Amino acid sequence: MNHETILKMGRYRELSLKDADPGVVKNLHRFMLRLRRCEEALIAEYHPADEMKCPIHFCIGQEAVPAALSVVIKPEDYLFSHHRTHGFYLAKGGPMNSLFAEMYGKATGASGGLAGSQDLSMPSVNFCSGAILSGATALAVGAALGFQRQKKKHVAVAGFGDGASDEGVFWEGLNYAALHKLPIVFVCENNRYSTYSPQFKRMASENISERVATFGVTARTVFGNDVMACTSMLREMVEGARAGRGPYFLEAFTYRMNSHVGPEDDSYVGYRPKEEFDFWQQNCPISLLEERMVEQNLLSAPEKEKILKKINSEIAASFEFAKKSPFPGNAEWSKLNYSRGSPLADQLLKDCELKEFNQNQADTIPGPY
Repeated sequence: MNHETILKMGRYRELSLKDADPGVVKNLHRFMLRLRRCEEALIAEYHPADEMKCPIHFCIGQEAVPAALSVVIKPEDYLFSHHRTHGFYLAKGGPMNSLFAEMYGKATGASGGLAGSQDLSMPSVNFCSGAILSGATALAVGAALGFQRQKKKHVAVAGFGDGASDEGVFWEGLNYAALHKLPIVFVCENNRYSTYSPQFKRMASENISERVATFGVTARTVFGNDVMACTSMLREMVEGARAGRGPYFLEAFTYRMNSHVGPEDDSYVGYRPKEEFDFWQQNCPISLLEERMVEQNLLSAPEKEKILKKINSEIAASFEFAKKSPFPGNAEWSKLNYSRGSPLADQLLKDCELKEFNQNQADTIPGPY
């Protein structure tokens, strides 16, 4: 499977609810709707209010993989993400009000308002992300090694895009994980583009999983907008990793419907064919699931309206929470590098003349992306 073969499918009709737990199906549907509405609300508010000063990488169209993870991983597991963070953050149980507050740079944000969207982290729910594409894979390998050494039955999940596999540290981490059979699941959301560069201009083969398999890692592919197939495969992989049969690699072929970054439409660059965009729009992961749910009497129009009403109330409350929260103060900077294991960093911070820092100087005032 690769993007070329997927485009020849036409309308995807293989999503199946056979033998599926109705409760799990409804949870997956609600998660995707919540994530979609959350993204749409942030997009609608981004420029009109001009209060969010960080660049945001939206993930509309890529809701299925985070939804699947939300029902197969446990609170004690760790999830490391790249810069397209929101879906993975919610999958790990991060609260929406802390997500919104982080976008507004407020002290009540998941990272205290100091990280923004692409470096969003929340240690209390074992979630960490970073702007360096494959950085998450290296951190996840380290966490998995720790679990193995401590004989804990936890699993580390690394979520990233196809662009991350362009970087050497991904392959080094993969090799190390395979060599030591670490409890880790690598989840690649292959959306075909690294910013504006299509995969076939960066790689001789469009199928990353074939190369991963040569490292001795169990690797599989899936149509990444089929949330039921994603859930089934990820459940099997997470359980396998927890049982000591890891590592695993899942390549989920999907598509982002937004710009690479920001709320604007970047189609003027001309890097994506209209036919390709139309195909993925017609195979929206939420629509594919809703179609089957309606057929199985698991969803009706009034029920969906009720769900949306509840989600919209949560979003409104999150905006209010974020806007009313205070900005972090200068004193909080002293906590950023606090670590009992790194006394040098603490000493450097003590030596720093904070009084000379002017937070209102021109270079420190970010503008809208």
